[in-house]
Amino acid sequence: MDHIQEILGKEWTISPAGGFTGEAYIAENKDKRLFLKRNSSPFLAVLSAAGFVPKLVWTRRLENGDVLTAQEWVIARSLEPFELSAKGVAQFLHRIHSSKELVYMLTKLGIHPLEPQELLQTIVGNLTEEFTQSKIIVKGIEYLEENMPSFNPDDLVVCHSDLNHHNWLLTETNNLYLIDWDEAIIADKAFDLGMFLFTYVEQKDWDKWLRNYGIRYTDDLMNRMKWYVAAQTIIWIKWYTLRENEKQTLKMESLLEKILS
Repeated sequence: MDHIQEILGKEWTISPAGGFTGEAYIAENKDKRLFLKRNSSPFLAVLSAAGFVPKLVWTRRLENGDVLTAQEWVIARSLEPFELSAKGVAQFLHRIHSSKELVYMLTKLGIHPLEPQELLQTIVGNLTEEFTQSKIIVKGIEYLEENMPSFNPDDLVVCHSDLNHHNWLLTETNNLYLIDWDEAIIADKAFDLGMFLFTYVEQKDWDKWLRNYGIRYTDDLMNRMKWYVAAQTIIWIKWYTLRENEKQTLKMESLLEKILS
């Protein structure tokens, strides 16, 4: 934090902004506020220019080599889970998935498209003996192996990968933002859509939500979404189990059971 203080000056007060990484800060100087983050991806500049995140104010390199970004501080709240079924959210996500600039930038940063086979190999390769003996995970792996989805390399988008309602911000002036892009990938849009719909939208409303998003509900899309949700759910089960979060582990196991049935 000392390096940051040196850049901003003594007139600024810096405090941790929370989060898992501990790399985010709030800087305050009288009536001025900035959101600071260490080592944000260069991708942030494109997201800011497109209006998907709060405006990027500046980027500076610290003496220790870290890169510090400052974003405009916005007065906003996280969306409630029920609000994610709104038409505006569907349209906003479609704008993200339709952006060729985002795909181009991630490609320039060395991010390669995530293919289903590669994702499955990564999941299986990272399972320890504890998880290979879990009946629900074994059943999930069998499902993934037997239901490999179609993959169109010409129809890839930038997926956020964590569309949790806490990452959706609505400002006092009704501007919508999607934050926390550290896990962004290039993949089938079904990677994002599946977990989002299964988590936040009642299945009877999926057709309407997808029409607001801009595509039709099809059996192929459903199969792809189910496959990616099953894959991500297995990853989450492992993640929560290792952190001894029994409540979330059971929630993910229940979701996986729902998909497999």
